[in-house]
Amino acid sequence: MPLPFHPAGGDPVPTAVRGFARAHADLVELHSDPLHLRARRRSPQRRVGLVSGGGSGHEPLHAGFLGRGMLDAVAPGPVFTSPHNKAVLHASRAAAGPGGVVHIVKNYTGDRINFGIAAERLRMEGIDVRRVLVDDDLATDGLDTATGRRGTGATVVVEKILGAAADTGAGLDELAGLGAEVVAASRSLAVASRAQTSTRTGEPAFTLDGELDYGVGIHGERARRSIPRPPTEELVGRMLDELVAGLPDGSPSAVLVVNGMGGTSLLELYVLADLAATGLSERGLDPAGLLVGTFVPALDMAGFSLTVTRLEPAWAPLWAAPAETPAFPRATTEDQ
Repeated sequence: MPLPFHPAGGDPVPTAVRGFARAHADLVELHSDPLHLRARRRSPQRRVGLVSGGGSGHEPLHAGFLGRGMLDAVAPGPVFTSPHNKAVLHASRAAAGPGGVVHIVKNYTGDRINFGIAAERLRMEGIDVRRVLVDDDLATDGLDTATGRRGTGATVVVEKILGAAADTGAGLDELAGLGAEVVAASRSLAVASRAQTSTRTGEPAFTLDGELDYGVGIHGERARRSIPRPPTEELVGRMLDELVAGLPDGSPSAVLVVNGMGGTSLLELYVLADLAATGLSERGLDPAGLLVGTFVPALDMAGFSLTVTRLEPAWAPLWAAPAETPAFPRATTEDQ
C-alpha cells in the first residue's frame, strides 16, 4: 500500500491543524505554542467553558466540534497520543468562563493524566474545574484493566448535549452531573474489516486473523476476538443486541450514532443507519436522534461503530439545539 500524503519530516499534525484552521477561520482560532484551538464565538449566556482534546487521527473529533453550541477550546495531540498537559492548560485558560471549565476526557491513561495535571494547575490559579470521563466502549466492559471501558463514539453525544446545556447558563456542577448521566446512558461497539494504515510503512497496522475484528478501539487496538464476517443485517443485529443489553434502564427514546472508522463510504454508513434504526425500533427503542457520518475514526480503518444513548426527555431539546461548528450537522432532530 502507498504511504499517506503526509509532509516530509514525519509529524502531520501541525500542518493538518493549520490547514483545518485556514479552512474554518470564521469559526476557530489557532494558537501554535502550545498547540490548541479556540472557538471564535460562544453564547453570551455561557458561564462555564467546555474543553476537550486527545490524540489526532480521529478527525473531526475534537476540533470539528468547536463553536457555539458545543466546545470552547480543544488541545490536539500527536497521532493516537494524548496532548501535553501544557496544551490542555492553555486551552482551558482560553475557554474558562466566570463559572469555571469542564474537561470532557476520553478514558485513556494518557488523557486522564495530562488533563488531571492541567486541572490541578488551573485550581492553583483560582479556576474551578470539573471532569466528565467518557467510558462508553462495550468491548472493554468487564476487562481486568486499571482504566476500565475506553472512551469512544459517545464523546460526540456528550459534547453536543453539554454544549447546549452550557449555552443555557448551566453551572459547573450541573454540567458535570449531566455529563456523567449522559455517559452512563451510552454504549458503543466498533468492528473493522481492515486495520488502519501505518504512517511509517504504508501497510495495515495489523493483519486480521478472521474476516472481521469485533470490538476494535479508535486507536487501532485489536479486538479481543475476530469472527467470520456475517451478513451485514446479522452483524448489525448482533451489535444492537449487545448494546441494548448493556444499557441501563431508562427512557424508550435513543440517540443513535452510526460512525465510520475512516475507510467506510457514506453509502455503506447509510445502509447501516437504516438497518440500525430499524433494529432499535424492533428492540423497543425509538431512534429519536440519528447521526450518520465519520466523526470518530481510527485514521483510515475500514469499519464502523454504533453508539446508543438513552435520550431522557429533558435531554431531547439539548440534542436538537443548533450547533455552529465545522463538523456537526446544522440540522436538528426537529428538522428531520
